[in-house]
Amino acid sequence: MLAALVSGSGRATSDDWRAKAREFADAEVRPRAVAIDRDDRIPPELVRRLASERFTALGLPVEFDGEPADTATLCAVLEELSAASAAVAVTVAVHLSVCAAPIAQWGTPDQQRTWIPSLARGERIGAFGLTEPGAGSDTASIRTRYDGPAEGFVLRGSKTFISNAATAGLLLIFATKDPALGSHGISAFLVPGGSAGFSVTQRFDKLGLRGSETTELLLDGVRLPPDARLGPEGAGLKVALSALAGGRVGIASCALGVARAAFEEMRRSVRAPDADWKRTLLARAYVELASARALVEEAARRRDAGMPFALEASAAKLVASRAAVSIASAGVDVAGPAGARSGADAERFLRDARVFPIVEGTTEIQELILARSLLEPENPRTA
Repeated sequence: MLAALVSGSGRATSDDWRAKAREFADAEVRPRAVAIDRDDRIPPELVRRLASERFTALGLPVEFDGEPADTATLCAVLEELSAASAAVAVTVAVHLSVCAAPIAQWGTPDQQRTWIPSLARGERIGAFGLTEPGAGSDTASIRTRYDGPAEGFVLRGSKTFISNAATAGLLLIFATKDPALGSHGISAFLVPGGSAGFSVTQRFDKLGLRGSETTELLLDGVRLPPDARLGPEGAGLKVALSALAGGRVGIASCALGVARAAFEEMRRSVRAPDADWKRTLLARAYVELASARALVEEAARRRDAGMPFALEASAAKLVASRAAVSIASAGVDVAGPAGARSGADAERFLRDARVFPIVEGTTEIQELILARSLLEPENPRTA
């Protein structure tokens, strides 16, 4: 499919990838979207198709079977997939942004050779395990412990609200050497799915993003080799924060896709003779969508330029999440009773949208990040 879309330069552009993703979403994802939501399951054959079309390889090093792609390209792909099924888009976003990408950034050459090719080919789907029952937004207070590395590492603890974990082939898990050390005691570990002592104890039945697995994990003496740590000892929080900053741009793109789909559905429903309040909602939705898109594109632009982008990532995630909820809610109002019934696109858009202000850092956390960043004396940005 991609070969027919590649530009004259011989390399696929962001527009090429967007067109490819839209074609794939229309042909493969949208027809399954209602069933994915109803059954809370993405069919394995769809995951294989995502991999065969190279969506699971975007932005990963070419020497490890990755596909050259910048952040703007990844954002375009995630938006298109999410406009068809937010669950599918979030699964891809987590796999790439907070599992595969950190290995490319922090991994040793051996770790990269070992893990990235199978992640790029979709033979393994990646997951990210930071949140715990007693440590959500306060990442420095995690209690999952590790011992080692004399003859390897041993992990003991639990994680909760972890995406992709039920079927993940590889998880990036964070644990502390000693909770008394705070953020300085945290390290990151590469844990193969199915490791002895690793188990999924619960899969949550969610309001929205159904089909995207969200689970609780138990790490009961999981033994890992000495080369399983990702990054230096005690650098786990740096690994996590760098992954989450990139992940927020991706999740903002997923929220943008839902907002766009809800807007397009609303526009199909509104006609010129309709009541003024419907046309007013459509106008407001357009402004919200355009504002969210501008922030997502700015965060992607800064990241691709090698500039600081954490502030923009939080702003994009905050505004895109709010836009998705606002537009999807207005879409149900415009559709009326037909839009509120189970199985209607408008109803699914609203349920999916409502999850975005929570995942990858809540709205309140994004506001705190923004306030702290803007109040730093060395930060010259005013907007």
